[in-house]
Amino acid sequence: MKKIDEYQGKKVLVMGFGISGINAAHLLVKLGANVTANDKATPKNNDIVDDLEADGIRVITGDNPISLANEGFDVVVKNPGIPYDNPLVAAFVKQGTPIITEAELGWQIFDGHLVSVTGSNGKTTTTTLTQLMIAENAKHQVKYAGNIGISFSKIAEDLGPDDTLVTELSSFQLLGAPTIHPHIAIITNIFSNHLDYHKTRENYINAKLNITRNQTKDDFLVINWDRDEWQKIAQRSQATIVPFSRLNKSHEGSYVEDGMIYWRGQEVMPTKDIRLIGPQNVENALAAIAAAKLSGVTNDAIKKVLTTFSGVRHRLQYVMEYQERLFYNDSKSTDIEATEVALQGFNRPVILLAGGLDRGYTFERLVPYFKKHVKAMIVFGECKDKMKDAGNQAGVPVVESENAITAVPEAWKLSEPGDVILLSPANASWDQFPSFEVRGDKFIEAVEELTGKKEQ
Repeated sequence: MKKIDEYQGKKVLVMGFGISGINAAHLLVKLGANVTANDKATPKNNDIVDDLEADGIRVITGDNPISLANEGFDVVVKNPGIPYDNPLVAAFVKQGTPIITEAELGWQIFDGHLVSVTGSNGKTTTTTLTQLMIAENAKHQVKYAGNIGISFSKIAEDLGPDDTLVTELSSFQLLGAPTIHPHIAIITNIFSNHLDYHKTRENYINAKLNITRNQTKDDFLVINWDRDEWQKIAQRSQATIVPFSRLNKSHEGSYVEDGMIYWRGQEVMPTKDIRLIGPQNVENALAAIAAAKLSGVTNDAIKKVLTTFSGVRHRLQYVMEYQERLFYNDSKSTDIEATEVALQGFNRPVILLAGGLDRGYTFERLVPYFKKHVKAMIVFGECKDKMKDAGNQAGVPVVESENAITAVPEAWKLSEPGDVILLSPANASWDQFPSFEVRGDKFIEAVEELTGKKEQ
C-alpha cells in the first residue's frame, strides 16, 4: 500500500453501504479523514452500522438528506450504481465537490503493476483468465478485484510495488476514477449498455475510455479489433495499441487463423483446446493472452489455464449433465448480444430459458439465432410476451412460465437426450430477482432439485 496524505484532516462523505463503500469508509479513516457514511436504505444487519461507528465514522441511514450538501465535504466517494441525477449527488455536482468511486481510491493507494479490464461483455471472464495466466509465471502476488465482486481498495491495501493487480472496471466505476492509470488496459467490446444511466451511447463510450485516459505510449491498450467502430475508438488513446481479433489477422497482437491462436505471428495453441465454449470465450482468451504475453507469460502457462478453466459462475457456466442433457447457467447474459454469442457456442439443440426486466426493446435480432440453434423456448418475466413474439417469428415452440426456477421442469419436459438446457435470459433480473447472481443460483438449485445431483 502506498502512503498518501491527501485525505488527512479532510471531510469525506461515503455514499452507499456496498462492499466497496464499507471498505472505502474504513480505509479513509486510516488515511486520516473525517468520514460520514450514508445509505438511502436502513441496513437489516446492525453489525454494519456498529462496525462503522466503532471506527469513529458518523453513520446516516434511511435517506440521502439533501442537507449533507451544505456540510462542506471535501470529497464524495459514491457507490458506482448511484446515478448522477440522484438529488444529493446532483447537488454536489452543482457546487463542484469532487465525486469519485472506490476504484479511484484503490488506485491512489496502489503501488504495484495494474492491469485493468472493461467492456460491455466478457469482463469477468477476461479478468479471471488474465489473473490466472500471469499468476502461473509470477514470483510475486497476483490478485484480482473491482467489479468482479472484490473491493479494489481492500486488495490494494495488502499489495506492494512488485505485485500485480488485475481489476475489472465498469463504466460506472470509471466515471469516478479520473486519475486511474493501468499499464495494461483491456477493452473487450463496446455495445449499447446502461443507457438508462449514461443517457447516450457516446457518454457510455466516453466512460469506458476513461480506462485509457491517462495512458501514454509506454502503456498498452488491448482492444477488440473485430469491428470498425472499435478500431476507430482505439485511435482516441495515446497508448500503444495491441489488437486482439477472432476475425482479423494482425501481427501486432493476438488472433486466430485456421483454428490456431497466434501471438504476433507465433503459434500459441489451437482454439479447440480452450475448455470454455463459444466464440465469445475465444475472444476473452485472446484478450487475456495479449495481456499475459505483454506481462512475460509463457505459452505453457497460457495453455495450462485455457485447457483447465471451466468458467466463471453465471457466465455460460457448465452446471451438470443428467440423462444426456447438459445444463448451463448464463444468468449474466442481461442483454441481447450476450445471448447471441451464447447460442453460437453450441452445436447441439438448445432449450432456451429467457426473459426478465422489460427495458422497452424487442428481440427481432435474436430470431436468426433462434432459428439456427433453439429447439424450444421457456419465457418468463416482464418481457415474456416480446420474447414469445420473437420465438414465434422463428417458428420455435414457446412455453410461458413464471420465472427461471419454474422454467426448469418445463424445459426438462421438452428435452431429449443430447439437448442443452440453457438459461441465457437476454434481460436483467430485477423484475423478479435482486441480481443476476441470485437468478443464476436459483436456477442451479432448481436443476439440482430436478436431477437429485449437485452442480459439478
